[in-house]
Amino acid sequence: MQLGFLLTKNLNLTEVLNMEDLDQHLESQKDLEEDSDDSDRSSRKGQNSTLPLVKRLFEESCNETGFLESCRMCLEQIREAMLHHRWQEAAEYMACYPQILENKMKGAAHRELVWRISTEILHHHPNSTMNDYNLIYERMKHSGIKLYLVICLEHSFHLMLHGQIEDAKKQLSVAESWRYGKVSAAQHQTSKLIQVYRSLLDYMIWCDKKSIDDNYSSHSDNQSTNNYFRQASVNLQEVLKNPGVWDPFILCYVEMLEFYGDHEEALKVLNDYAYDTSFPPNPNAHVYLYQYFKRHNAPKKKLIKVLKNIQVLVPSHELMLEYSSILRQSVKASGAQKALGILLDMLDFACWRSSLDVWKRLQAVIQDLQLQDDWENVVSKHMEARKDWWPALHFTSFHATKDSEESPELLEVKASLTRILCPDRALRYSTERLTP
Repeated sequence: MQLGFLLTKNLNLTEVLNMEDLDQHLESQKDLEEDSDDSDRSSRKGQNSTLPLVKRLFEESCNETGFLESCRMCLEQIREAMLHHRWQEAAEYMACYPQILENKMKGAAHRELVWRISTEILHHHPNSTMNDYNLIYERMKHSGIKLYLVICLEHSFHLMLHGQIEDAKKQLSVAESWRYGKVSAAQHQTSKLIQVYRSLLDYMIWCDKKSIDDNYSSHSDNQSTNNYFRQASVNLQEVLKNPGVWDPFILCYVEMLEFYGDHEEALKVLNDYAYDTSFPPNPNAHVYLYQYFKRHNAPKKKLIKVLKNIQVLVPSHELMLEYSSILRQSVKASGAQKALGILLDMLDFACWRSSLDVWKRLQAVIQDLQLQDDWENVVSKHMEARKDWWPALHFTSFHATKDSEESPELLEVKASLTRILCPDRALRYSTERLTP
């Protein structure tokens, strides 16, 4: 028996759970719950728990019919089987649980539950196939209009993951043209996602056609490739006007624009994405702009401007290494001073604490500063706010032992900087302490 058929056919509940078993199970459950409640009350006298209660999947009610009672028990069996990874058993119970959708009172509230549980079982069942997924998705799409767009989107994701790009695009094309009643804010947002993901699929097909073409330089004359570019670019241009985080789609759009030599439009898209105040703050937007400038050999002034914005948003970003190097190349005395601040900001974060590269750059910057008359005041000014907690972060005996085992070169570099960075502190970080 195919798994998709098992999950989608409407078996009678009594084929899986007979009513006598249900009655016995319900009675035992009630006894257990009463005992548990008594035990809890006795153990929590005078105490109010602050822990949040788990929301039950299916609430028991006093006027519960036999059908709803059976559905509730079936759901409990499904949950129990899934918790213990008994996926075949869960699939067998799931064959009858979708009957809850036919109930006028409870059906609408359980459509998403049936959809989520069914796909979860398929994800883990060893014998599930693409046909099983398609059966589930198609049935659930038409079980309720509120979930139609979301299910179409997830269905297309699953097809994409299995390399069925054309089928995924068909799913999104149908969903994009779907309309029903008054469009809500949630539907509008989902429609935008469907539109932009369909454009992403056009981009992926464009990439495939571009790579297959024998004459790489003649793509501008390839009508089929151009059509996919136009389809993707029109939708992307429209969707990217909406404030949000569109990182992967921005990269796809810029790649296509650069390929066709439209550098002016590519730069405009990246600038708008980075500096439009209606968009949420996004360090990646500035990173993409910086990478574009580097690809096109932009002047250092433009690179520094973008790196400065990244430094404000993410002081620990790895591009700060490049920022400090560019500043060191400056003929102005302030260049080394700014580089010092950038590297110290990076070392404020634990992720760079054991980076030999950062410490060696810091050592080099300080050596540059030592050529200036007031270098001690410059270092002291930058370390003023750090002098109370930096020794504990970098210069303890534990750090010395650890660095000597993992990177003796790092130990030497850091030890040479202790008196410069913390001249007023007696630190227990040195190479001498570890010498046998």
